[in-house]
Amino acid sequence: MSIRERLSGNEAVAFAMKQINPDVMGAFPITPSTEIPQYFASYVANGEVDTEYVPVESEHSSMSVCIGAQAAGARSVTATSSCGLALMFEMLYVAASSRLPITLALVNRALSGPININNDHSDSMGARDSGWIQIYAETNQEVYDNFIQAMPIGENPEVRLPVMVCQDGFITSHAVENIELLEDEKVKKFVGEYNPENYLLKKENPLAVGPYDISPYYMEHKKQQAEAMKKAKKVILKVSDEFEKISGRKYGLFEEYYMEDADLALVIIGSSAGTAKAAVDNLRKQGKKVGLVKIRVFRPFPMEELAQALKNTKAVAVMDKAESFSSCGGPLFAETRSSLYDVENRPKVINYVYGLGGRDITVSHFEFIYDQLNEIAFTGNTGQIYRHIGQREKDGDTNEL
Repeated sequence: MSIRERLSGNEAVAFAMKQINPDVMGAFPITPSTEIPQYFASYVANGEVDTEYVPVESEHSSMSVCIGAQAAGARSVTATSSCGLALMFEMLYVAASSRLPITLALVNRALSGPININNDHSDSMGARDSGWIQIYAETNQEVYDNFIQAMPIGENPEVRLPVMVCQDGFITSHAVENIELLEDEKVKKFVGEYNPENYLLKKENPLAVGPYDISPYYMEHKKQQAEAMKKAKKVILKVSDEFEKISGRKYGLFEEYYMEDADLALVIIGSSAGTAKAAVDNLRKQGKKVGLVKIRVFRPFPMEELAQALKNTKAVAVMDKAESFSSCGGPLFAETRSSLYDVENRPKVINYVYGLGGRDITVSHFEFIYDQLNEIAFTGNTGQIYRHIGQREKDGDTNEL
């Protein structure tokens, strides 16, 4: 029977870690993820876990600890945010290319500069091509559930890739919500033991991890990583099905909200989906055929599945909580628009960059966006494709309220 509790997203991740009882945690604090190693340290101190807790001098070092431990055959976890992830950048590639299924709790925060401690997705989006699986959460419940599912995904022999479990800083990370926890025994059985085929301390089969990879071999190894990321989609869905059996909660690559007959749709990631759903509910009461797709798995990107979900719409707005400075749109927009390229009667697609550095987005903003989509669907003219919403303009007014 599930346990009803009220927890912040950070508490939920730390509790999931306690239930899993990993072998090693590399720990270095950074706002707003600091509470995760802080809560977990109390479990270590109280003897509730057997984890080797390694406090280090930087986030680069915390990921290095995880790489060394995982390569030696130990299940390893860490947590970070923003510039901490940026400081890990070199080691993110090492972890992925060495096929080490480390689990990282990433509490999304704006990436400096200017210095800002509030939420957007610039940190994880900056690492989107590092070879890590990326899973995002809307709610505290999803944060907890995603973290428990991460290890069976990353450790699967067909995958063997590290997993980044992302949540929105100061929104889910610090806000307290009702949550249903699983019993410890169920979590332990679901996650299972980490039994890698090969590891540094296996005396029967000595091996090197992370050697110099000369040009006759490097590309072959990169293709192996790419194939593993492709296979991860199937594994993610399989693990989700198994998780539903023990929790009653169903997950996929993304969530469709009122998409059965939608003419107008949003594509979005993270906690802002809840605000957008409120706008969908309001507009549905007015008889408007609007819907929403909330991306849960950004890496591997669900290209074919997303195209199928959007193929019958007339106009789509893709919401990016990160800038790519490409001058033509954000990262989610680029992936989504590419997904729709082969759709026979593809919808008109525009991009909104929003919420940077914690800037608020409201139900009214989303209703405005749906109005814009309705006009695009009616006229067939997209107008400006790459847009921003919610920022102050030169006259001091906030645009597009």
